Amino acid sequence: MSSRLSIICIWFCFIILLVLGVVMVASTGLSAPPVNGVEQDYLGKQCGFALLGLGVALLISRMDYHKLRPYVRLIWWTCTLLLLCCYAPVIGKTINGESRWISLGFMFQPSELAKICLMLALADWYTTHREMAGTFVKGFLRPGLIFGIPLLLILFEKDMGTAAALGMSGFCMMYVAGARSWLLLLALLVGALALYMMATGSANRMERIEAWMDPQAFSQGSGRQQWISILAFARGGATGVGLGDGIEKYGNLPFAHTDFIFAEIGEEWGFVGTAGVLLLFTLMTLAGVILALQTQDTFGRLLATGLVCTIFWPAVLNMMVVTSLLPNSGLPLPFISYGGTNLVFTIAAIGLLTSIQRYSKQASKNYWPRRRQHDSKLS
Repeated sequence: MSSRLSIICIWFCFIILLVLGVVMVASTGLSAPPVNGVEQDYLGKQCGFALLGLGVALLISRMDYHKLRPYVRLIWWTCTLLLLCCYAPVIGKTINGESRWISLGFMFQPSELAKICLMLALADWYTTHREMAGTFVKGFLRPGLIFGIPLLLILFEKDMGTAAALGMSGFCMMYVAGARSWLLLLALLVGALALYMMATGSANRMERIEAWMDPQAFSQGSGRQQWISILAFARGGATGVGLGDGIEKYGNLPFAHTDFIFAEIGEEWGFVGTAGVLLLFTLMTLAGVILALQTQDTFGRLLATGLVCTIFWPAVLNMMVVTSLLPNSGLPLPFISYGGTNLVFTIAAIGLLTSIQRYSKQASKNYWPRRRQHDSKLS
């Protein structure tokens, strides 16, 4: 598959997912409860966010991504400052016990911007120090700090879902860049231990884990979302009950238009619909990987890898939560769940992938830095 065919495949899958998201927000948004007593136009807002995201993506796709490199440090500091603003007493906003948002006249979620910013920072670092990728300081410690400081800020916001997805994206990117495997595995173990300690140190998170282990026993409490989502999938069967005919969204399934919209796809579109969504994300991921493989310059290759991961991991973790394979973590489904910041910046990532395809040299023989290092040792 050529790089041109890869980006066409990415856009094809993305547009179908985006349209499906608008349709499902229209289906589930009407049953969503009012916010502060005010009815919300979820469909109109989602269409507006989608158009804004498409505009941003088209603008980015026309810009040479190489021009971002001189501003990577400024981008990283801006991103970190915005994450710190989540803890500020005036502009920082806490919703449902999580401090993810800041108010700048509109609600904004800095962790969504951080996904792109951190991929840019890591790609720039490993491009500059590509010959030192296998060392401890410049191949693991320094990039680990560049990535880890914003990640910790996101984790302390109590946004464990985003932190886990972003952590896996960073892990994959550092591995591809050539960092030592045993150091990455050690970091992965430390991260898993930190998540375990945070979970066991919170009564609310422990209740979520207990509810995940037995959703039916907690079906009237903390396990309600996952239990109702199981019932929604069961009711949908093979082909679903029909678009708009789902009943679990009417007060039974909380956040049916956001984090648990995949369950409503299962109820209204059945196994065919959920399998189709999974297939579209799989095709998009494979096309993104092929695009990265065919990108010759290190910066573009690593950046493409990171961007693909920031779409793949949230999608996988969301679907695993909704199907009760993981405890509830509050993570939106890319392109489909209702939400402004997530939708705009995820679509922007598609635009940046398009820029990589458009402005990079293609068809490199030795694709990954890790393989290049191996080949140089053999020679």
